[in-house]
Amino acid sequence: MIHSWDGMLRDIEKHAEKIIHELRKWKEVNIITHIDADGIAAGAIAKKMMEREGIESSIHFVKYLDKKVVEEVREMEGLKWFTDLGSGITSKLKGMDYIITDHHTLDLEEKIQTWRDFNPHLYGIDGGREISGAGLVYVIASKLNEKNKDMAELAIVGACGDLQDVFSCRLEGWNREIVEEGIVENKIEVKKDVRLFGRQTKPIHKILQYADDPILPSLSGNEKACLSFLDELGIASKEGKRWRRWIDLNEWERKRIISALITHILSKGFGHSYASRLIGEVYELVNEKEGTELRDAKEYATLLNSTARYGHADVGLNICMGKRGETIERAKKLLRNHRKNLVEGLRLVKEEGIREHGFIQYFHAGEEIRDTIIGIVTGMLLHSNYAKQGMPIIGFAEKDNGEIKASARAPSLLRQRGIDLSKAMQRVASRLGGTGGGHEVAAGATIPKGKEEEFLCMLEKEIRNQLTL
Repeated sequence: MIHSWDGMLRDIEKHAEKIIHELRKWKEVNIITHIDADGIAAGAIAKKMMEREGIESSIHFVKYLDKKVVEEVREMEGLKWFTDLGSGITSKLKGMDYIITDHHTLDLEEKIQTWRDFNPHLYGIDGGREISGAGLVYVIASKLNEKNKDMAELAIVGACGDLQDVFSCRLEGWNREIVEEGIVENKIEVKKDVRLFGRQTKPIHKILQYADDPILPSLSGNEKACLSFLDELGIASKEGKRWRRWIDLNEWERKRIISALITHILSKGFGHSYASRLIGEVYELVNEKEGTELRDAKEYATLLNSTARYGHADVGLNICMGKRGETIERAKKLLRNHRKNLVEGLRLVKEEGIREHGFIQYFHAGEEIRDTIIGIVTGMLLHSNYAKQGMPIIGFAEKDNGEIKASARAPSLLRQRGIDLSKAMQRVASRLGGTGGGHEVAAGATIPKGKEEEFLCMLEKEIRNQLTL
């Protein structure tokens, strides 16, 4: 499983054994998981390992673990297994038979952490960049039975879905061990290539047009400029009537585009470290067909996001469980709708504008952006031309029940200055009668409607204190 860390490894393995022992005690297990790509992948690994052990299980997808959901879960028969969520509310789970495999920040109100919470933060491991929710379930699964190592690809999809490769342009830490196991199992192939999204499926000019990490000055957001850029390089955008994708290019063409992009970025005054983000590791699932959304881990994760976030978690789960054909077609239809909603969300914010509030910036989408994708839109805006660079950004959206979902994102460089959005969101939301949590540079909260201004004031103060200590 892990081949280093000595003493820490022994403690982690003992912890994993306790979780496994608990799972084996029950005839029925309820898997409660999140509705994002990491949560779907985590739930699928848990579901499949339970099936292989002959343990009856059911899976439940939830947006948030608010008071209502927790009470509904409490009424379920059998063991409750929280995957990719739960660590932030352990103080509210007392009296419940449960286990947790979650990589988010621990509950600030819980003074004593028990073995029931298998969380990397307990071992000084960064759950925001070194291991995902799916990765933690995979660790349990592979410890339970080595045959479960064939699910390493799902753990990597979960990690990429949680953007854990963006910090160093590659997966590191505990994720690295899973990547290596995936290679050995002939499930994953690691390549050094351009990191722009859509290598497998999108036309070349489109991956340039929608580039946001790094933003390509004068190209990102400008389709005509991207087509002209390729034309000036002598690279055909089409082959007959079909648009060419990145995977359709030969090695010379790829190198020419990369070289020209780096030169272009540097000529616009950006440094080498910024330009270097063009290149990094990409993770391909070798048993999936080339040129499809399932071949690239990031595109696979986006496909999963387009299912559960729109109330069709069963589609994403079935894909992870191996179903193809009609299931993929349903997912593609949902993906087209997802992309349309993201574009509409970005357009809305561009028109309405982003406001500043001291050390933070924010926008309020009301009911115009779904609460299930407000975090994705906020993350896309963080590195866009619409937002002020170097500042955290908060996005608000109304939930179906009238509460407000707040999503926060911050540049990874602010980690070095001590920012921790998870703690800030958890503390402030709690004071307002809501809940919050997440990671240092990506977190969320649910608060009562009408408390947004108060929330912003309190959150800005928390972040200002973190950054100026």
